[in-house]
Amino acid sequence: MRIKTKLNLGVGLLFLLIIILTLVSAFYIFSIKKDTENILKANYNTLEYSRNMLLSLDEINSNKENAIVTFKENLQKQTQNVTEEGEKKGTDNLMKNFALLEKNSSDESLKMQIRQDIFEIMKLNMNAIKKKSDIAKHTAETANLWIAIVGTLCFLIAFNLLINLPNNIANPIKELTLSIKEIANKNYSERVHFTNHNEYGDLAKSFNTMAQKLEEYNSSNLYKLFFEKKRLETLINNMHDPIIGLDQEGVILFVNDEALKIIGMKSEDVIGKSASTLALSNDLIRSLILKELATDSQKKQPLKIFANGKESYFDKEKINITITPTGEEKEINIGDVIILRNITLFKELDFAKTNFIATVSHELKTPIASIKLSLQLLQNTKTGDMNDDQKQLVESIKDDSQRLLKITGELLNLSQLETGNIQLNIEKSNPYAIVNYATEAVKVQADQKQIKLIIDADENLQNVKADSEKTGWVLINYLSNAITYSSEKSTIIIKLKEEKDQIVFQVIDTGKGIDARYKDKVFDKYFQIPGSQKSGTGLGLAISKEFIEAQNGNIGVESNLGLGSTFWFSLKV
Repeated sequence: MRIKTKLNLGVGLLFLLIIILTLVSAFYIFSIKKDTENILKANYNTLEYSRNMLLSLDEINSNKENAIVTFKENLQKQTQNVTEEGEKKGTDNLMKNFALLEKNSSDESLKMQIRQDIFEIMKLNMNAIKKKSDIAKHTAETANLWIAIVGTLCFLIAFNLLINLPNNIANPIKELTLSIKEIANKNYSERVHFTNHNEYGDLAKSFNTMAQKLEEYNSSNLYKLFFEKKRLETLINNMHDPIIGLDQEGVILFVNDEALKIIGMKSEDVIGKSASTLALSNDLIRSLILKELATDSQKKQPLKIFANGKESYFDKEKINITITPTGEEKEINIGDVIILRNITLFKELDFAKTNFIATVSHELKTPIASIKLSLQLLQNTKTGDMNDDQKQLVESIKDDSQRLLKITGELLNLSQLETGNIQLNIEKSNPYAIVNYATEAVKVQADQKQIKLIIDADENLQNVKADSEKTGWVLINYLSNAITYSSEKSTIIIKLKEEKDQIVFQVIDTGKGIDARYKDKVFDKYFQIPGSQKSGTGLGLAISKEFIEAQNGNIGVESNLGLGSTFWFSLKV
């Protein structure tokens, strides 16, 4: 039987019994009330009339007129209240005898007869009262019996519902709850066994079907794939770097919490949406999905984004995801992953370092200049003669001060580049003049090692768009390094040529060359090739790269170990 049917039958039966109890109670109460009213109306009133007539009869001798009037009124009421058997006959005799008494009010025998008639009527009504009282008592007893029977039935049914109904409802729910907990604990073999053909039976059937499907799903590869997908999503979400994944159509597949924070959007507003569409209303997404237009040689600038309550710096890394489908050889593109690496801390440290270097370099230039002035005074013959040892010491101090001045100059240039304060004077410059200026600047250094500087320049070269001072500095740095790492009495070639609307400056030496492992690092700040003499700061080539790229030029090196090196840069005409 259905649970709903059981509830309807139980509660309906209880409701019906309550209605029956109410009707039985109302019926018997009405019956008792009717019996009581019948006694009051039919018998008690007659006794009251009879008592008044007896009193009036006693007063006939003293107050005849009032007594007769009172007697007549009560007798008239009595004639209208005849209800018992034999009462009419007694009432008629009373009326006949009272009529005789009116004619002869002194007849005591008539008075006695009238009293007997009244007593007879009173006796009839007294007996009727007793009889009706017994009937009312019997009615009350019957009412108590039926009310008790119906009330007991209501109690038994209600008690039965109280004991059985909660268990019938709660026990299956309890069993189902335990089974659900087992399913939640991945015990998909759990089943519910309800044999009743009711709602719980239907629920058990549906639950068992679900458990069976879950068991099949858990045993399938789909579950494993889904589990790994959840694991991957959790790992991505717990990463501190913002990550955005797109498919090959540019639709956003996943965004971790860090990325949502910086783009200022909710997950449901991003996932499944086209990045191009979102870029129309979100500047950050637009900057993230833009194709890289810069060439490999151009410096990639970090993104400046307001995050974590301050301006933050992020390095954008875009990883193209490709797969080789099963049974095929050609790779296909399935999307991209954009990773933003937070480099704010390193950027802040870099700013602090740059400011420190700029301050220290600037402060060092003044005392170094004073040292050089003092050396010039010492070398002046007017100051006094020096012996050979003193001259050697002065020359040593002069070389060291010159080297310090070069280092401080490099550090100042570096700090200007890093802070963006470098001032370029781009104009049409003569490439021949730049080369001549550089060779003249290093001529003394080359002569000390008897190194020959040869200029190999094409004729009729066009002017270049360049800052001649900064470009000359780069060429001087190239030549100084070439002289430093070349052997004595060797040759350095400065080559000048035009290629594709660009003027190419090359410095070719015959030194020991650069190991292939270090060619990509020679332009990094502070890098020095292992095993080389530590005469500089490792900043010259880094500054040269910054100077050339700031003029929209290109820079590089070609070298083989043991075969010398060719450092070059090119500028647009």
